[in-house]
Amino acid sequence: MAESTILTGQFVQIEQVPASAGERVVACTIDAIALILYIVVTSFFLNAVNISLSSTTVGTLLFITLYLPVLCYSLLCEVFNQGQSIGKHFLRIRVIKVDGSTPTLSSYLLRWLLLPIDLPLTSGLGLLVILLTKNKQRIGDLAAGTMVVKEENYKKIHVSLDEFNYLSENYHPVYPQVTDLSLEQINVISKTLNSKNKKREIQISLITSKLQSILKVYHPIKDKELFLQTIVRDYQFYALEDNSLI
Repeated sequence: MAESTILTGQFVQIEQVPASAGERVVACTIDAIALILYIVVTSFFLNAVNISLSSTTVGTLLFITLYLPVLCYSLLCEVFNQGQSIGKHFLRIRVIKVDGSTPTLSSYLLRWLLLPIDLPLTSGLGLLVILLTKNKQRIGDLAAGTMVVKEENYKKIHVSLDEFNYLSENYHPVYPQVTDLSLEQINVISKTLNSKNKKREIQISLITSKLQSILKVYHPIKDKELFLQTIVRDYQFYALEDNSLI
């Protein structure tokens, strides 16, 4: 199975397994079926209430309200459902940034704008590019810096409760934005903290700078090691509180 190397700093690499072209096609098919069912149901509703969509202002507004979500389906799903449409949810795959972090709104928007170029029903270039690229990315992914990965390789966590003993019920996380990090990134931080090599201090400094940028932490960090320990603890706290991190 192919794996994608994700750079998390100047000295470490993590691995994510990209979703295959077949999985993405099946997910896209499920999404298409869901949209068709939605259109059929709303059409029956409009016929039942006997509203003309073209002759009245109410009909026009109702048409926009009902069918604009169809046009923006993939964008809305990925923005509000952490990178997953209905099809991606069933296939257990999701959209992430190439560095393993959560995509921004602009990334999702760019993927959506390029969707007509990628879809098999239009030009179909997306499928060809997925087959040819190492990270199984369509054109929208390449432009947005995103990729689609298997859910089981995303924020998978295998730890015993003993590892969380220091997280008391009264623990208050300092950085709630750590939920945007991937488990692999947290593992890199933990390994660096536990490292005994000569470059440990340099690595801690590099990771701290990287995390400040990713998490938008603008205040000065006096104790970088304590900062990284806090990041790991906060992530573990949310992992226990929120099953979506598991």
